[in-house]
Amino acid sequence: MPTTKRKLTVYLDPEVARAAKVRAARLDKRDSEVIEDALRAHLGIAALDQAQGLSTLTRMRLSRSPNAEVHAARRERRKQR
Repeated sequence: MPTTKRKLTVYLDPEVARAAKVRAARLDKRDSEVIEDALRAHLGIAALDQAQGLSTLTRMRLSRSPNAEVHAARRERRKQR
């Protein structure tokens, strides 16, 4: 999913910066990608992204109100009986 990137200047401990550069080189990624991945993991954003990817809900079902979703689920259960 393409997103707009925002420039951010941060100051890192030289050892942390070096480790990020080494990891980026080993993974054939940019330094910024490695740092972004680490921040996402630390902030829990990576877990949310992964959970959304595993979700079986469709966009249409997500756009419905929770109340409408409950009613739709009940209708489906009645049909199965």
